[in-house]
Formats: sequence, structure tokens, C-alpha cells
Amino acid sequence: MPDPRTHGTIRVAAAAGAAGLGIGWMRAADSLADVVPPIEIEGIWLFPPVRREEREWGVAVVSRRAENDRRRIYTVSYMLVMRGRERGQCKVVVEEVGESPLSVVHEVIRGVQERAGEAEPPIEISPGLWYEFNEETTGGEIEADAGAPAIEGFQ
Repeated sequence: MPDPRTHGTIRVAAAAGAAGLGIGWMRAADSLADVVPPIEIEGIWLFPPVRREEREWGVAVVSRRAENDRRRIYTVSYMLVMRGRERGQCKVVVEEVGESPLSVVHEVIRGVQERAGEAEPPIEISPGLWYEFNEETTGGEIEADAGAPAIEGFQ
């Protein structure tokens, strides 16, 4: 069986501005894969990036499968320089923020929303948007187009 930490292909942004695509999100996805094996990612929720002056900031909440029907929750944040001499430089921070039963994951995400001061709920994306899954990377454990399960109350 292949090593699940081998994240292989990170999808290239096909359309700038689409939820979860763009340079900042792709660098966030790459950094996340260094900490969390993509095969273990169950859900990704994105808050809209904020652009001010020459920088862009983005925050995502990630749910990872754990033991006993529990989920480990991570935040992934990035700051990308959009213009100027430092254009393209990016800082990404991946932080494990808690563990909870599946039934309260949406409450944890709401807590992140409140702490971030976001008025709108995050947008849920499939891990397949950031990572390419196939028989070689998963050992045949999931389908090539497997997506994250929807959690009630989020889009």
C-alpha cells in the first residue's frame, strides 16, 4: 500500500477567483498535505479571502478522521503578497485546534467563524478540489471522485 502521506498531485488552479482555487489556496493545500495526509481529510470549509493593499489573507477549517467516530479539526491560514517586490511570497500556518465528535463539527466551525469575525458561513469544498485521489495514492480505498460529506447547516 502506498504511503498516505505522499500527497502526490496538488491540483493547479484552473480558474482564479473560484472558491478554493488560486495561488494562496494551492499553497495552503500543499502545506496542509505536509501535516495531514490528504486521504484522511474529510471536509474543508473556506472563509472568503480578504485583500488589503498588496496582501491577501485566507482561512480554512479542515476536518480529519480520527478514532471512535471523532474528528480532528485544523485551521489553515495563509498570507500572500499580491504585488510589489515580494510578489508571490506566501506564509502558511497549519494548526490543530481541537478534536470533537462528528455531530459537533459544525459547531466548532461556527466558533472559528465567530472568532474570525466573519459574517457569512464558510463554503464547503471537497478535498478532491485540492488533491487528486486515485488507486495509486489511496490503495483503492476511495473512489477517484470521492467528495467530503455535507455537514448540515453549511453550503
